[in-house]
Formats: sequence, structure tokens, C-alpha cells
Amino acid sequence: MVVAWFDEHARDLPWRAPDRTPWGVLVSEVMLQQTPVVRVAPAWHAWMTRWPTPADLAAASTADVLRAWDRLGYPRRALRLQDCARAVVERHGGQVPDDEAALLALPGVGSYTAAAVRAFAFGRRSVVLDTNVRRVLARAAAGTALPAPAQTVAEVRRAEAFVPDDDAAAARWAAASMELGALVCTARAPRCDACPVRDGCAWRAAGYPGDEHAARRRTQAWAGTDRQVRGRVMALLRDALGPVPQHAVDAVWPDAGQRERCVEALVADGLAVRTPGAGDDHPATYRLPH
Repeated sequence: MVVAWFDEHARDLPWRAPDRTPWGVLVSEVMLQQTPVVRVAPAWHAWMTRWPTPADLAAASTADVLRAWDRLGYPRRALRLQDCARAVVERHGGQVPDDEAALLALPGVGSYTAAAVRAFAFGRRSVVLDTNVRRVLARAAAGTALPAPAQTVAEVRRAEAFVPDDDAAAARWAAASMELGALVCTARAPRCDACPVRDGCAWRAAGYPGDEHAARRRTQAWAGTDRQVRGRVMALLRDALGPVPQHAVDAVWPDAGQRERCVEALVADGLAVRTPGAGDDHPATYRLPH
């Protein structure tokens, strides 16, 4: 039922196109981590036009990579993606591997990303368990409003039981269950009347009980956080034509202690480079890494 629904309602996403490449799928999966599709799609198009292969990205300057990442958020993902490209070139002749162990050995590739690449790029059977799939199975199979904050062994086993044995069918199920969670079985406003499994949904049958894990979930507003400060500093460095003086960095945020902590973190993460100053006439400067 879910796959039949997907055949009719699947979004036309560029990384699902018949001419997609394993590299394009890998790039999409990294970009889609904690970033919505509507923001990723144009960035993905621009990225793949500029760096259509791992070798292209591996040879790029880090500054260009960070500028191209722009406002997708969590820019360390861009650094890991470039590290991944270099590893693909060095270890696999520039071709994204289809072996799970080889994928997991790449920088920045975890169990979800490896499973997604195997399914969506190579059509292999794997347990693709992202936030959307976890939510669908928590409701339909376990009768809970939302899955636990941390993935459990029992949850993975339950998900594996739903994956067909056949490679092609398994890959189709992975895409379909993910799409169902993204479009219908959403976190805040599920469209149960449009759900193809509504008649067998355990959560619906139980009367839509509340989130039993609500007390364990952490929520954090954006305004005033270190993420906001880091984002402002990164935006300043991306837009600058040359090194940015200390006073310009100081102007992006009024709280000196928080600002300095965030700048130090950016330098430590390899997202910014600081050149020490030499007195008031020659202040410290900051730039993107080359």
C-alpha cells in the first residue's frame, strides 16, 4: 500500500532522477541532514553543476566549498563532505562504493547515510531509518505518537522486519516510507485521512495517545543561541572579499563572551582561520580556510 501510494504521490526530486549518480545521492543525503528539501534542492543543483564528481570537489578550495554551502546550516557538513570526496578519490578511484563497510569508513558517513546511498544510489537492500521512517513505524506498528529520542535496537529490528528481501523492492520501500513520513505522517500535523495505512495504524486505533517521550526531548530556540552567532560570523566571512578585521567580527554580536567563544569554536572546527594582530594599527583578522 505504501509503495503504491508513493508511485502516485512521490515528489519529483533531482536526486531521484533516472540519471542520478551515486555521488549526487550522497551529496543530497549530507545536505538533507537537518535541512528541509525546499532549501536543499537549489543548493544541490548549484553544487552538482560546479562539482559533479568527487574528484571535482576534492580539488576545490575549502573557501569556495564553504561559500557554496552558504546558509544550509551546520557548515561542518561541508568540510566533512569535502573530506569524503578526497577519501573516495584516494581509496576508490573517484567512484562512490556500494559496500556498506566501505561507505561507513568514509568521513562523515554514518549508518543512516550508508544505508540511504546503498538503497537510493545502488538499489540495494538496506534498513534506511531516518526521522520520517522512524515516525511512520512508531505510529503504524508500535502505536506511539513519536519514536524515542534515541534510536533503539528493538526499533532497528522492527524496521528491518518491514524491509522486503528483494533488493529493488527494498529500495522502493525505503523511499516510499520516507516520503510518507515527510508528506503525510508528519510530526505536528499528520494527515491521517490521506494515509494509505490508516486502517491498520496502531496509533490511530489507540485513539492518538500523546507523546510518551515528551519530557525527554530537548528543544532550543534559535534566537540568541551559539548557532545564531556562529551563523552570523560565517556569513560575514563568506561575503568578504579578503580578511575580515577583528572590529568587524566584534560588530556581529553584542555579547563579547559569547561571541569570542563562538569564534574560537569556528577556528577549532576548521571553519575559520585567524591571523594574530600586531597592535592597534594591525588588528587580528579572520578568513575562510583556503
